[in-house]
Amino acid sequence: MSKRVSTKDKILNAAEALFAEHGFEQTSLRQITADAEVNLASVNYHFGSKKALIQAVMARYLEVLMPALDRELAKLSEQPQVTTRAVFDCFRSPLNELRQVRKHGPTIFLSLLGYAYADIQGHLRRYTMDHFGDVMQNLLAALHVANPNLSPVDMFWRLHFVLGATVFAQVSGPALREIAAADFGEAIAADQMIDRLIPFLAGGVDAPSR
Repeated sequence: MSKRVSTKDKILNAAEALFAEHGFEQTSLRQITADAEVNLASVNYHFGSKKALIQAVMARYLEVLMPALDRELAKLSEQPQVTTRAVFDCFRSPLNELRQVRKHGPTIFLSLLGYAYADIQGHLRRYTMDHFGDVMQNLLAALHVANPNLSPVDMFWRLHFVLGATVFAQVSGPALREIAAADFGEAIAADQMIDRLIPFLAGGVDAPSR
């Protein structure tokens, strides 16, 4: 017998799918309630607002990703030398763990993250810092150890460029893999894209400052 999905989960699942495809700004509560087959009162009862619903959708991923990332960073801090490559390698296992949330969890999460920045969802940044600020501080600390000569403003720009490249690579992954296969005869699985991405990202952060 199939497991009964609660009204709250119906709303979360419908919102997640629509947000990942169309973004936060372009998705209305009316679309969400139609796909979830619930009324607006149900959304208000369980979440109270669209912002709270967005945060709840992201929380399902962040509550898996952030503790796993913190564990990896703690292991890294015990190493005698910390490099940017090693810091970014800390994301491998935590991103894979997002498959506990959804089969294509890493891709969905990074798509949502891309829209969070593109749609200027400032409340999500506040939510993340309020709930996982210690993890973010540990991440930044590790990157500063790996790049002691970079100023805070240089680190700010480079990390946002890292985010942009990562989101593009994940969202455009199927098309990129098809092109690689057609033009270069390279068959690459979705999971293997990270092996090409991480050296590129680390090289960009490590580049000499102007």
